[in-house]
Amino acid sequence: MLDFRLHVFYTVAKRLSFTKAAAELFITQPAVTKHIHELEQQFGVALFERRGKQISLTPAGELALHHAELIQANYRQLEYDLNQLKGLQAGALRLGASSTVAQYVLPPVLARFHERYPDIAISLISGNTEQIEQALLHNDIDMGLVEGRTHGQEIRYTPFVQDEIVLVTHREHPLAQQDEITLEVLRTLPLVLRERGSGTLEIIEHALRQAGLKLTDLSIAMYLGSTESIKSYLFHARSVAFISIYAIENELRAGTLRILDVQDLTIRRTLYSVQKQGDSDALTETFLRFARRHYNQT
Repeated sequence: MLDFRLHVFYTVAKRLSFTKAAAELFITQPAVTKHIHELEQQFGVALFERRGKQISLTPAGELALHHAELIQANYRQLEYDLNQLKGLQAGALRLGASSTVAQYVLPPVLARFHERYPDIAISLISGNTEQIEQALLHNDIDMGLVEGRTHGQEIRYTPFVQDEIVLVTHREHPLAQQDEITLEVLRTLPLVLRERGSGTLEIIEHALRQAGLKLTDLSIAMYLGSTESIKSYLFHARSVAFISIYAIENELRAGTLRILDVQDLTIRRTLYSVQKQGDSDALTETFLRFARRHYNQT
């Protein structure tokens, strides 16, 4: 930002902590307090309400934060546009992604994007879809990539790439060499699933209902909290699991996991890019175009 004091205010306002802001900005806490005090004197209003060790924004602080976010966005766009004039592709891009996208879909794109645009600094946070959408609405990220949609009116959802959730097992499983199994066979197999509340589990439940099955019809061995833990479990048990095709690319190439096609059951979903309604900047669009080309070519 052009005014460092405003940058300090923005950081404190987002973290609601002088200590965390000082650590993030690599300055001392007294320096943070000094910058905030100078800004409050300049504006003639209190920006924070202090109650012991807790702070909150005053109405004036809320207004100042709104304008600081606009200034920050305009400054990032200015920086990008000026670099464009110099023939450079440079700037900062803040991304957020839900767990499957962050862990399996984005890394190859980010690696190639960095090779093509080494002067663009990218940061990535991960969480569930709701957390990423909240980060977007609070201007903590410029764009998100998520596995579902909550239909928030302030958010624009754009299809990014198609994903398929497949039934997999270890190559030593007795069924691993079969081309296809029936829904009746699926009922009998020990099944490992993502935890309750997972977006992936919701997609699986919906597809099973379409096929005339409920989770209670299946032989569920265990719920686990991550895709990696499910994959690891499959190496030690004669179980099956529903996993995103993106999450098992390495295992399929190595031949350690095998896909079991299930008759009359296909589970597909759309992964979305999310932006705030009305927001569109050149750097975000550059990344989206690059990422879509990557997946259209693979």
